[in-house]
Amino acid sequence: MSSKRAKAKTTKKRPQRATSNVFAMFDQSQIQEFKEAFNMIDQNRDGFIDKEDLHDMLASLGKNPTDEYLEGMMSEAPGPINFTMFLTMFGEKLNGTDPEDVIRNAFACFDEEASGFIHEDHLRELLTTMGDRF
Repeated sequence: MSSKRAKAKTTKKRPQRATSNVFAMFDQSQIQEFKEAFNMIDQNRDGFIDKEDLHDMLASLGKNPTDEYLEGMMSEAPGPINFTMFLTMFGEKLNGTDPEDVIRNAFACFDEEASGFIHEDHLRELLTTMGDRF
């Protein structure tokens, strides 16, 4: 019996699980999109996103992130990033944001040509000349 206790003490500790109610925050199609994004980032397919996965994914997009940048991204997670943690992190980031249709309508006010696009120069001018100054 003591050998079982000794064995239990030496087993690898599992990462802390995020709460499962995070799945209630999103509909099934959103969860599927997040899963596809997670799988694209998880370059080594081990079920976790680590610093190397982030580096490889960003490199595939033509970026050359610094180690400090990657460390900063990884430090936003309280532990290993499995899919549930990934979903939880996005849920926390999106919590309190306006629904997509409200955001689209807000940007539509600046789309003078009704093309679905806002020219970068026009948006920059609006952002620097309108609204509150800090």
